[in-house]
Amino acid sequence: MTTQRIVLAVTGASGPQYAYALASALSGRQDLELHLILSEAARKVIALEADFAPDALIALAHKHYSEKDIAAGPASGSWRHAGMIVCPCSMASLAAIAQGFGTNLIHRAADVTLKEGKPLVLVTRETPLSLIHIKNMLAAKEAGASIVPASPGFYHKPKTINDMVNHLAGRILDQLGIDNTLFKRWGE
Repeated sequence: MTTQRIVLAVTGASGPQYAYALASALSGRQDLELHLILSEAARKVIALEADFAPDALIALAHKHYSEKDIAAGPASGSWRHAGMIVCPCSMASLAAIAQGFGTNLIHRAADVTLKEGKPLVLVTRETPLSLIHIKNMLAAKEAGASIVPASPGFYHKPKTINDMVNHLAGRILDQLGIDNTLFKRWGE
């Protein structure tokens, strides 16, 4: 069995619970390696919003990187991986990715993911959206990214916040073709 690398980048947008659900679903799988990039802003948001510490998220990854480590593997097109998720994706990170600004490891790794034709999933988290946000989403989509707004569904009749978080996490993993049972699918 071949082990595939998945890159999960966490920015300073609200909703680090989504990243934790993704990391939990990917951790411990024999067929995947989770490579985590955690921004300084994400660390601050985790401290303000989450019931877990950044170290708990880091512990779920095979390897983690600082956003400042632009010499890390994910910054290079020759470093092989199966896809990248930016979750949650701040509007500042969306703008940098959409415009090709490789100002940190998250932005550079996303740029490399696109140029190498690998799946890039941007889990945007903002409301309401400005015209600038919408144009940046369009630019990222036209460049090959999948835009998955952090908008939970209700057709699976969630009973808890975790049900809503897991639903979105499962839909994100679907974008990379990663099998999961995080939510009840329509018609099942």
